[in-house]
Amino acid sequence: MSLLRWLAAPLAPLYAGVIRTRNRAFDRHPERTARVEAPVISIGNLSTGGTGKTPLTLTLAEALRAEGWPVVILSRGYRGKRTVDPMDVEPGSSPGEAGDEPVLMARRLGPGQVVVGRKRHAAALRALSRTPVPRALLLDDGFQHRALHRDLDLLLLDGVRLWGNGRMLPLGDLREPMESASRADALVVTRGGRSDRAAVAAWWEKYGSGGPIFWVDFAIGALRRLDTGERLTPPLDLGPLLAFCALGHPEAFYADLLVAGASWVETRSYPDHHPISPRELEILQQSALRLGARGLVCTEKDAVKLGAAHLQRLTLPLWVAEQTVLGADPLVEFVRERLENGFCTR
Repeated sequence: MSLLRWLAAPLAPLYAGVIRTRNRAFDRHPERTARVEAPVISIGNLSTGGTGKTPLTLTLAEALRAEGWPVVILSRGYRGKRTVDPMDVEPGSSPGEAGDEPVLMARRLGPGQVVVGRKRHAAALRALSRTPVPRALLLDDGFQHRALHRDLDLLLLDGVRLWGNGRMLPLGDLREPMESASRADALVVTRGGRSDRAAVAAWWEKYGSGGPIFWVDFAIGALRRLDTGERLTPPLDLGPLLAFCALGHPEAFYADLLVAGASWVETRSYPDHHPISPRELEILQQSALRLGARGLVCTEKDAVKLGAAHLQRLTLPLWVAEQTVLGADPLVEFVRERLENGFCTR
């Protein structure tokens, strides 16, 4: 246990009590939950970050749009410092205002596809005021955001880390008690190829809703050079690289690089959502040169926070790892069928 968690340990019972009281209040007073005139699909988790919500949300958005269900993604815009809220996120929006993950999603999906707001109901109303009106809304990291009614709750579970030590913050990584999993309509196990499926199934049978379980995996689909746009697909034999990231689960990124054939001589991990400064990038390059690395590599989430001031300091190539989701077709079909069957009729 880290020193910070050890110092905060006496607060754990208080935190757990507050969460349970809040959940009971929503259960007993459904009128506290706002509804909107479009189906809302939530993608979230019980634990802190690193389960892969962003790539899965993007995959669902792209797949549903391809099947005639255009969606808008609603995000809190974590760490975004903005004066306008809710706010439309465009490909050229500032990560400092909108948050890094919303900008990443906007760059992938294009204009008019992402709205951030501290109050997700207000963000939903803004999304539904546009033309054309989206047919559905995707609530990114929405499992705990019960103030907005959702018609379908997808709960993500990291297939490698699972539920950690099973304890709530600050003693563990759980945001809510395990029994909260019963609110979910389906369980989506990310990095499912490396998970103990029997253990996951037993956990879901004990705590879940009885809904289906879907298994997906992540992979590095390509490396894109940040300055030139050159793209390389696996096997990625570029020689040794220095890998860095600011993720909730950095070890998964480094493992995915090795699976794709991209070797690294060193890794540097920063706190989740940390914006790499030009000076920090320069220090990373100095380390790479000293270790004989042929370049640097980071995630798309990190790359959206790198601008011209960063590139001016680079002499080594900087590669951006483009992540893909594998095995999501059954999940997409499940969501599409629920949409077409009108599960959101009012």
